[in-house]
Amino acid sequence: MTSYLSDFLVYVGRIREFTRRDWAVYLTWVGLMLGLVFSTGGFVLFGHAHGVVFPPQAWLVPIGAAIFTVSISVDTIGHRTIYKEILRQGERLVHHVTIFCGIGSCILLCAAYSLPGALWIPAMVLTVLSFVYSMIDEGFHWRRYMTQKSDRIEMWSHVGILIGHSMMMLAWWHWFFGGYQGVAQTLVAAVG
Repeated sequence: MTSYLSDFLVYVGRIREFTRRDWAVYLTWVGLMLGLVFSTGGFVLFGHAHGVVFPPQAWLVPIGAAIFTVSISVDTIGHRTIYKEILRQGERLVHHVTIFCGIGSCILLCAAYSLPGALWIPAMVLTVLSFVYSMIDEGFHWRRYMTQKSDRIEMWSHVGILIGHSMMMLAWWHWFFGGYQGVAQTLVAAVG
């Protein structure tokens, strides 16, 4: 068996196989998630710099998003290279549904600051569906791993994806149900 570092370098090295389209997909996806990290992190840092005291869960939103982003930046290399063909058999659709639900839940959670009564239920539905489809995706991955059609780098990247996504969303919901402590003060400072 090769070392984990050796396997990791081979996995990440496949980025050299990217086509122009692979680069476009990769940079769009990772860039979108970096936007989530910087927007949520920037928001709490801006508020903090203006004397706003955020609850701990507010800080866990960008931290979870960062863990998720680093993990997908590794995972997506395999998706755009060695696993590209197998994903076309159905797993790609699961990814698209998961992404749709995940992005939708984040947008609705932000909008729920102004319209909590109207938007928290749709936001929760999309959050739950994003986790349900993440588990369906895990089933695909573990089936491939058990039949030797996947590797441990992809599997460990999925652990990071699940940790980051779970941390981010649970913290975000905790923050929401706690009244989004610190948001109003940060918005006042922003327009100040």
